[in-house]
Amino acid sequence: MAGEIHRITQETLDKLRAEYEHLTTVGRTDIARVIEAARLLGDLSENGDYHAAKDDQGKMESRIRQIDNVIRNHEIVARDGNAGTVQHASIVKVVYEGDADDDFQEFFIGSIEEKPDGVLVASPTSPLGAALLGRSIDEVVDYEAPSGVLRLKIVGLR
Repeated sequence: MAGEIHRITQETLDKLRAEYEHLTTVGRTDIARVIEAARLLGDLSENGDYHAAKDDQGKMESRIRQIDNVIRNHEIVARDGNAGTVQHASIVKVVYEGDADDDFQEFFIGSIEEKPDGVLVASPTSPLGAALLGRSIDEVVDYEAPSGVLRLKIVGLR
């Protein structure tokens, strides 16, 4: 994870910086209070509240490290203004060869940190993401998947 460059938009970087600030200040203070309150309930070996709070603390610290890594190792990407082609932060609607026209999938091309709800993510450096970048609606695209070469058609773009 360290050293990997995360290609993100300025908007995502700003959002991550705000989340980092919140977690390292308010988040850490709140979890410390919860742990202390649970500690006062008695025997820690059988204290479910204490163990749950410590689990929450571990998850929060993991998220802080993840955000810190992205902030330290990022590259800002900007959309080039050509709304007719697939680029970073595009959502691409595709139909795989052999599937019915109404059996489509949508992929967000970008970082998992930018992922909108309900959409799969394809990294721009993945075989699918790389094959889709720069393409337009109605283009047929082949890409190398673990199961072999797959062919799909771009049917929508936003």
